[in-house]
Amino acid sequence: MALLRLILNVIWLFVAGFWLALGYVIAGIICCVLIVTIPFGIASFRMASYAIWPFGRDLVRRSGAGDGSTVLNVIWVIVAGWWLTIGHIATALGLAVTIIGIPMAWASLKMIPVALAPFGNEIVRSGHPREPWQF
Repeated sequence: MALLRLILNVIWLFVAGFWLALGYVIAGIICCVLIVTIPFGIASFRMASYAIWPFGRDLVRRSGAGDGSTVLNVIWVIVAGWWLTIGHIATALGLAVTIIGIPMAWASLKMIPVALAPFGNEIVRSGHPREPWQF
């Protein structure tokens, strides 16, 4: 299974991962320009690491995430979340054209929740629901 994830991640990196991660990095840089939006920039950089290497990781709700996360997520959707979601949908449509691209399209659609709600969620290794994923 680890070899399959590696192969899928390498293919993903070349067909969609680099460009999606670049979108998150650009959103992060824009958010870091103002001091008030630095938390959005940090969240965007965290999502870029997920967008570049998605197979073998999942998004789970962080325990203890409250109303503050909801408020930040609403602001995030207005500022950058909907742009990134459109990017994921367009990427999924393009990838779903071929049979080999269907798992890649599913991975792109799987990232829409993190594109819309980065606060109050965390990226974990698949099969380890509470252990954060690290490089």
